[in-house]
Amino acid sequence: QVQLAESGGGLAQAGGSLRLACAASGLTSSTYGAGWFRQAPGKEREFVAHIMWNNGITYYADSVKGRFAIARDNVRNTVDLQMNSLRPDDSAVYYCAVRAHIGGIVDQISGYDYWGQGTQVTVSS
Repeated sequence: QVQLAESGGGLAQAGGSLRLACAASGLTSSTYGAGWFRQAPGKEREFVAHIMWNNGITYYADSVKGRFAIARDNVRNTVDLQMNSLRPDDSAVYYCAVRAHIGGIVDQISGYDYWGQGTQVTVSS
């Protein structure tokens, strides 16, 4: 089974930056892509970013476009999320997820097969 573990969360000031890492193990040739979601208290889990596994094409939620960047690090075997120009409403638990099939919609929870346990990001004013 695929195992995902997020790290790098913490406290940042508005306008600051954090870099999250998702360590992935057990990936197979069926891996189609990886993404990041986030969930704030009282809100539904929402899509943040996605990267195609083989060609590196990325897709972002409008709310983070131009501020966040998703990247695959083949040396460290991680999927990273660089978060810049952080805002208080970026505060959430951030989850990484993997798509192990072709099809589905990349910005929907149902499009993913494996999930990490999340890492807390808190942005202060």
